[in-house]
Amino acid sequence: MGEFVLHINDSHLRVTAAPEESLLSVLRDHLKLTGTHYGCGEGQCGACTVLLDGVASRSCLMPVGGVGDTHIVTIEGLEQNGRLTPVQQAFLDEGAFQCGYCTSGMVLSAVSLLRQTPHPTDQQIFASMNGNICRCGTYPRILAAIRRAANGATQ
Repeated sequence: MGEFVLHINDSHLRVTAAPEESLLSVLRDHLKLTGTHYGCGEGQCGACTVLLDGVASRSCLMPVGGVGDTHIVTIEGLEQNGRLTPVQQAFLDEGAFQCGYCTSGMVLSAVSLLRQTPHPTDQQIFASMNGNICRCGTYPRILAAIRRAANGATQ
C-alpha cells in the first residue's frame, strides 16, 4: 500500500492504495467519482476514459502508482461554474446517448480530440473515437454532436 496525492479535477486528493491498483478503481472505489465507468477492463471499450494532461486515456489500464503529477480530469471535472462544456451541450442537443453508459468516455474522448484538432474532418473524428464503443449504436448522433461542438453550434 502507498499514499498518493492525485491532481484530479483541479483538486489535490490524497488516497491510500496499492501502486498497481488501476486509476479507474481508485477513482470509483476510493474517491467516489463514479462518472468514469468500468466496461471491459482491457482498454478496448472507452467507458473508463479520463483526460491525463488533456489526452484521452483508459483509466482501467493505468496503475495509480504510474500517474505521478499528471493532471487528471474526469467527467465530473469538465463543467465549470455550473456550465457545461460545448461538447457536453452538443451531446445533449443531439441526443447523442441512449443508456448513457458510454457517454462520459465519449465526451472526454471528443474533448481531447477538439483540443488537439479544433475543426476535425469526419475521418479524424472516426479515427479519434475508434475504440469508444456505444452498445446502443448512437454513432450518427455522436458524430453530429462532435461536429456541432467543433462548429460552435451549441446554444
